[in-house]
Amino acid sequence: MLNYMIRRLGYGLLILIGVNLFTFFLFFSVNTPDDMARLNIGGKRVTQEQIEKWKVERGYDKPLYWNESKQGSDKLTQTILWERSVSLMMLDFGRSDARQAVDIGHEVKTRMGVSLQLALPIFILQVIVSTSFALMLVFFRNSRIDFWGVVLCVLMLSISSLFYIIVGQYFFSRLLKLVPINGYAAGLDAVKFLILPVLLSLLSRLGGEARLYRAMFLEEIGKDYVRTARAKGLSEQIVLFRHVLRNALIPIITSAGSYLPYVFMGSLVFESFFGIPGLGAFVIEAITGQDFAIVRTMVFLGAVLYIATNALIDIAYTWVDPRVRLA
Repeated sequence: MLNYMIRRLGYGLLILIGVNLFTFFLFFSVNTPDDMARLNIGGKRVTQEQIEKWKVERGYDKPLYWNESKQGSDKLTQTILWERSVSLMMLDFGRSDARQAVDIGHEVKTRMGVSLQLALPIFILQVIVSTSFALMLVFFRNSRIDFWGVVLCVLMLSISSLFYIIVGQYFFSRLLKLVPINGYAAGLDAVKFLILPVLLSLLSRLGGEARLYRAMFLEEIGKDYVRTARAKGLSEQIVLFRHVLRNALIPIITSAGSYLPYVFMGSLVFESFFGIPGLGAFVIEAITGQDFAIVRTMVFLGAVLYIATNALIDIAYTWVDPRVRLA
């Protein structure tokens, strides 16, 4: 396993370099440093002196992609690409390009806690509720409960998450006034602000996840080891929970693990609609303001989380299935 993890670490490093280069080239193919300066300084009459001052303050006065030798000297100036890439690898995110020039590292640490308060309950409840609902449908397979349960899953899968948000805010906040429509508060007061987005996010993903898990369980139900367990006199509940569920854990881990990066990065849609100051809202604000420093940082962190998550998923495979070997 050690050799496998070393290889994954090497592949991950190459992927991070490639993601950083692609993000850098893509962003600067749309906006030049002068364009970014005009956007962040604001106003219709921005002088070239103001632009040059902004570029010097943000470090965009250097060459973008390649070195340029100074006159009369063999010394090469450092490029923006090299400087920013090294900083990211050292987890030094610097300051944002906006007028306030906030410390990105401090914002990430602060907002990550808020995003975790929203995403962790969603992640845990999603796995428990989706798995339980799918097992119930399999237990009552070929019955009306199974039929209408599948119909409900298809309906929930067909509805956009924006519909859940709009209807949920109108019904629970405006009509019943049970919870605030948006906002956030620290401490225990955060529960009343987070309970509605957690519930709506759970509903928006339940149909697809439950339908996927149901298909996995039905595939396992028809295998020989299940017939053998039934022949030994085991009840259907024991067969489902002790045998079927255990052997279907690998695809469940894969599905749940793919959502794990969102636990740390935050939910873009739900944080924006409910005014929750997490990482998702942070990304939306950066994209709207075309703040390259924040966008580049969040893309880099997202790539790190996906690489780490895939490695953890592979390790989890060996725990749930002894036949899996990481060579």
